[in-house]
Amino acid sequence: MSDAATELLRLLAVMAKLRAPGGCPWDRAQDFASIAPYTIEEAYEVADAATRGDLPALADELGDLLLQVVYHARMAEERGAFAFADVARGIADKMIRRHPHVFGDAAGADPTETWEAQKAAERAARAETGVLAGVPLSLPALSRAAKLTKRAARVGFDWPDAEAVLEKLDEEVAELKAELNRPVQPPDRKALRAELGDLLFVLANLARKLDLDPEACLRQANAKFERRFRFMEQRLEAEGLSPADAGLERMEALWAEAKRQEGVSE
Repeated sequence: MSDAATELLRLLAVMAKLRAPGGCPWDRAQDFASIAPYTIEEAYEVADAATRGDLPALADELGDLLLQVVYHARMAEERGAFAFADVARGIADKMIRRHPHVFGDAAGADPTETWEAQKAAERAARAETGVLAGVPLSLPALSRAAKLTKRAARVGFDWPDAEAVLEKLDEEVAELKAELNRPVQPPDRKALRAELGDLLFVLANLARKLDLDPEACLRQANAKFERRFRFMEQRLEAEGLSPADAGLERMEALWAEAKRQEGVSE
């Protein structure tokens, strides 16, 4: 038996013991809903390690994510619904089915077309109808926006290019400004929510038209903000100041210095 099979069986046995009578009280108390947030968190930690190129961390985070798969499968097995073997069999069958140009008799076929054709057939088999069917509600909103519009674009419902999306972005910014500048104060929170949502939706479309992942773009921006803010805090600490004591002008000067050190012009 291969090392991979041996270690996987060991992991399955560990999870079975944790969930069995006399096992870990916390693990025994969990269900699908309570574990789901951890599954999402671990997936993001895998993405973070991969983006940073930290391979030791990636190996560790992949283990955490694999544990989540094993956990869900064990709970399903306890209910008599399915087991880990069904999960592994299902995904292997799906990969073979979606790659007839590799495993079947469709050599030379366009991989993207065969993949999408198989996905459409699978959605039809699940009685999921409509172009937008099957886009998970649990996806992060920016990712889901990009996926929804990618589906719509396949049937021709799309802007012609990124420039057209930028024009729509200007339109949405103007609508948000108009809502903010209405004479009635305070602003209508419901209307502001709708206008800001429209703006974010167009930004997700812009990322898609530029062949960029909006979630990855925002994660990169978050990391940049954290990096520069930490630089500012460290400099202020050396001066015996906290951000709250320093004042906005001093903080902005240090922010500009952080950008210069990264080679970013003003």
